[in-house]
Amino acid sequence: MIFTPELILAFLTLTFLEVILGIDNIIFISIIADRFPAASRKKLIRMGLLLAMLSRILLLMGINWLVHVQRALFSFDWGWLSSEITLQSLILLAGGFFLIYKSTKEVYDKVEVLHSNGTVESSKSLTYGKALLQIVLIDLVFSFDSILTAVGMTNGISNALYIMIAAIVIAILVMLLFAAPVSQFINTHPSLQILGLSFLLLIGFMLITEAAHLSHTTVFGGSIGVIPKGYLYFAIAFSLGVELINMRFRNKKKNS
Repeated sequence: MIFTPELILAFLTLTFLEVILGIDNIIFISIIADRFPAASRKKLIRMGLLLAMLSRILLLMGINWLVHVQRALFSFDWGWLSSEITLQSLILLAGGFFLIYKSTKEVYDKVEVLHSNGTVESSKSLTYGKALLQIVLIDLVFSFDSILTAVGMTNGISNALYIMIAAIVIAILVMLLFAAPVSQFINTHPSLQILGLSFLLLIGFMLITEAAHLSHTTVFGGSIGVIPKGYLYFAIAFSLGVELINMRFRNKKKNS
């Protein structure tokens, strides 16, 4: 493989994008991992991210399958509502509804279902196996965005598959390095947990609108547009910045 400037630039850009697109993965895994002891928590985070890497590499290997999931399975037109349903849109729709359900349930468990001593009691026990299964399924949904972005960016570049795989591996290694400290920081601050769950609600809604957009859904003659991810990540960064300022202010007030 010849390391041309074009190839190096594509690799660095893809690695950066993979890390950015992996933020939602880290948030989801951190929230799920909070239900387990510290030792199991670290293992769950590592396993979750390694499975994310594996699922993305497998999707890259099956790039022809990705083309098939974008083809319409069936369509309908009821006048006020029409759509061309694809497998990709169904996966994104299911992932969006699952994220909204999971985030709402976690907020309820943390805020409403409380012991008299103030500790959280889950309405349903979550086993390690179930947690890992949920992480794998959400990884699969998030991987579509990541892989399709990578394929679009490396179109026409020689050795594109190797570039994409290398970018994914490096990005996951970076996330493995920072995931545990980020998860610990989030889970030791209840306000950040609620903020993280709010982000997952936003991401779930974004997945639903993206599924509707990809299936060319129209409601009362109006098409549904996709929400630009830049807006979403700006909202996340802005909200996190405000909350960090609030935390600093509360600590300063507490120590004074």
